[in-house]
Amino acid sequence: MSESNAVANGLAGAGGGIIAQILTYPLQTVNTRQQTERTLKRNNNQSLLLQSSSNKTTTVPAPGTFLQILHVIGSEGWGGLYSGLKPSLLGTAASQGIYYYFYQVFKNRAVAIAAARKVKGRGDGTVGMFGWIIVAAMAGSLNVLLTIPIWVLVTRMQTHTQAERKIMEEKKEALRREASESSIAGSTLQDKVAELESIKPQPFGTIHAANEVYNEAGVFGFWKGVIPALIMVCNPSIQFMIYESSLKHLRAKRTAKKQGNQSISALEVFLLGALAKLGATVSTYPLLVVKSRLQAKQEIGGSNSYRYSGTIDAILKMIRYEGLPGFYKGMSTKIVQSVFAASVLFMVKEELVKFFTVLTDKSRKALLKKKVII
Repeated sequence: MSESNAVANGLAGAGGGIIAQILTYPLQTVNTRQQTERTLKRNNNQSLLLQSSSNKTTTVPAPGTFLQILHVIGSEGWGGLYSGLKPSLLGTAASQGIYYYFYQVFKNRAVAIAAARKVKGRGDGTVGMFGWIIVAAMAGSLNVLLTIPIWVLVTRMQTHTQAERKIMEEKKEALRREASESSIAGSTLQDKVAELESIKPQPFGTIHAANEVYNEAGVFGFWKGVIPALIMVCNPSIQFMIYESSLKHLRAKRTAKKQGNQSISALEVFLLGALAKLGATVSTYPLLVVKSRLQAKQEIGGSNSYRYSGTIDAILKMIRYEGLPGFYKGMSTKIVQSVFAASVLFMVKEELVKFFTVLTDKSRKALLKKKVII
């Protein structure tokens, strides 16, 4: 019974995750680009600036989420908002399936331990907050180690156009510097710039992303960002601690009031999921930014401040060159995306669990009936 329950939760989690991912993917793409955008501090004299041929500088304001979405549609088409969707759906199905399966396995074990402790006169027979944290952390760690290569590819695909655009700007700037130093005619400079702009971007699919990662860092490149990702296991731990505790409190409250219908509605699950994800996202967002920076293409500019050799190097350079605001880039977008995605995920998951439970019960009854007839 426990094993079938774990399988049902795994399948339901995968289904809910896929639906939530499809609905919120454009926001996720924009958010990843916001996280990997380098905006250096003014006092470093390396802020996000465009250098004109006369060495004048103008600050480039960061557009809002909605304007960024419109910009991506205008410059890349709708496909730009769904870059990396295929591996992302695979990653979501794998992540949610693995996570919910092991979460249910560990949860069943925790409940059994709590019940055994009650028999021995220790505790009230329920799993406490710390217990839920341990359960979620164990499931989350297994999930991270098994699926992070997929998410490295997704990050590369989401930020590829952004990285290529920066590389193109670096090349144009190099031409302008060369022109100013060697007194190249303006028409010749314009021709060279036009030639650069005429180069059409090459298709960049999953295989291209995998080759790029491998050529850059070998097999270990597919586990870039694994340290902050493992630390970020506390995100779903916090999320599920809030969710399970809130759900337990709501059920206990209804039981105490002796209400006729004590089941939790889909809307209530939606709201509980939103609350849980909001708390988890705000507390762990800086780690998510560091992870995205490590997984994105590193060679995107001439400055050493743009390149990170590891987690500590990324944190130190972000503090030095961007300050604390750099750790919260795009957080408002992430909150909207995460809260909506988590709400949909929990709602769909609970409905699918009910469906699988009913289906399993019907199958079991049909099997028993068949045995009785025989």
